[in-house]
Amino acid sequence: MKNKFYITTTLPYVNAAPHIGFALEIIEADVIARYQEKILGNEVIFNTGTDEHGQKIWEKAVEQKMPAKEYCDQWASKFEELKKLLNLNFNHFIRTTDEKHIAAAQEFWRLCEKNGDIYKAKYSVKYCVGCELAKTDSELVENRCPLHPKQDLELREEENYFFRFSKYAPKLLELYEKNPNFVKPASRLNEIKSFVKNGLEDFSISRLKAKMPWGIDVPGDDKHVMYVWFDALVNYISTLDWPQNSEKFGSFWPGIQLAGKDNLRQQSAMWQAMLLSANLPNSARILINGFIGVNGQKMSKSLGNVISPVEMVARYGVDPTRYLLVNLGTFGEDSDVTFEKLDISYNANLANGIGNLCSRVAKMAEQIGLANESGEAEISDEYRKLMDNFDLNETLAYIDSEVSNLDKYLATNTPWKKEGEEKKQILSIACQKISQIAKLFSPFMPETALKIQEHFEGQVKSFETGLFPRLV
Repeated sequence: MKNKFYITTTLPYVNAAPHIGFALEIIEADVIARYQEKILGNEVIFNTGTDEHGQKIWEKAVEQKMPAKEYCDQWASKFEELKKLLNLNFNHFIRTTDEKHIAAAQEFWRLCEKNGDIYKAKYSVKYCVGCELAKTDSELVENRCPLHPKQDLELREEENYFFRFSKYAPKLLELYEKNPNFVKPASRLNEIKSFVKNGLEDFSISRLKAKMPWGIDVPGDDKHVMYVWFDALVNYISTLDWPQNSEKFGSFWPGIQLAGKDNLRQQSAMWQAMLLSANLPNSARILINGFIGVNGQKMSKSLGNVISPVEMVARYGVDPTRYLLVNLGTFGEDSDVTFEKLDISYNANLANGIGNLCSRVAKMAEQIGLANESGEAEISDEYRKLMDNFDLNETLAYIDSEVSNLDKYLATNTPWKKEGEEKKQILSIACQKISQIAKLFSPFMPETALKIQEHFEGQVKSFETGLFPRLV
């Protein structure tokens, strides 16, 4: 019987084109999903989608003189197009404007309300529209949000519904203590522990419809719509057909969630408290990425240094883009990138690495009419350990070391200087090893792995063109 596995990205806000930060996140999820399904044989749900409510969306739609839903429709399609662009295998795409999500968000509200965790109160706060979050003075730098320093904070005073976040500080700390790997990397777990220990403030979970109408209606109060974060976080279970399909939900939840470090509070504290309030199981694990900077600066349209996944695919191809982004580093600290650095990595690891190795061995093997009896490729314990712990860039380093080891084997045994059975034996070992390496690469570069396997299964065939043409 197959095990069930559920993984989800965050839902990107539909107010800008996809950037390489989200491209990395969704590729990571795809790599993990492919490993679980293709190598471990598990039944996998891989979820992504779009976050479509809230003030930022409303303002953009008004600015462009479009109905908000129509504005969301055009942007949602751009994120769905990532499936083809990056060769992704997601099988769930949830939009927060979907009817089933709206119904689930309203039922979730009712459960929290029934548990005494939703109340009405006056609301006075400094609010960052960029984050769609209230900000405390300790989080501000010179009275500005450090993530959106060019945007003025809004001072808001109105009566809203609140969620009793403060009530759940002890239970959240207990969750973290019982699950020391709950947030990866450990530095982010320490960060969220510190945030919770410093004391939690209840947060507003509604907006007055008269001021901002674009949201899900609050059950029983048609003057309010739900705060975008309360609504959007429910997607992780609405996509599993909660609450209608309890069997499906119970089979796949809890799941693995991916996010950027700017989502740490929402994913690992707010959402977990909401689940506790609704008497639902907490997430299995939260994987947090750092930011990707460009040449030492944060990506910014105004600076003109934004790198898009479309640009990367045009320059390198699909599989190299997947490899290069994961190779930057996963679920760790911030990374920095330039096209010059990416070019160097492409040439060193792909063109001169696995690409050159496959071309040389295939050509020699074809010349002697070698038939490769590869059999079922073995998956080493080290590879499994790295993948099971979501150490994706470390897994790539391990595979690259296998490529280097095979290069050393060939350099030592010099099949190009040998004849007859001795040459055949050396190349047979090399071909079998390449077949194994292709299997290891398959979650990361699926089309490349397939191409390698096609050339090295049975009668070995040389490559008409290199797997990865060297960049000049």
